[in-house]
Amino acid sequence: MINRLHQNQRMSGVVTWPANGSMVVVSGQVADDRSLDVAGQTADVLAKIDRLLADAGVSKADALYAYIWLPDIGDFDAMNSVWDKWIVPGSAPARACVEAKLADPALKVEIQVFAHKAS
Repeated sequence: MINRLHQNQRMSGVVTWPANGSMVVVSGQVADDRSLDVAGQTADVLAKIDRLLADAGVSKADALYAYIWLPDIGDFDAMNSVWDKWIVPGSAPARACVEAKLADPALKVEIQVFAHKAS
């Protein structure tokens, strides 16, 4: 059974489906406060992801994979300074981080996370 949480007409904030348990997919998240620098926006995004994962009954320790988009790859170290503190030791997900133009020029980072929910 597919479950969709935090839906609007464009996307679901979280989608889970059975896969020897359930796969949890958090849609790409961006900062609510777009005036922050990349570190501040990363912290804002990761806090949102924590809440969405909790809504789906998992935590960042269950994260399997993350996509990270930065409009300026020069912000890689600043984003990682926050990301590295967020990761649960021994539970770092596989990850890709690429430079990409985002929907709003004020956005400094977008992150999507996939997690596993045990049966």
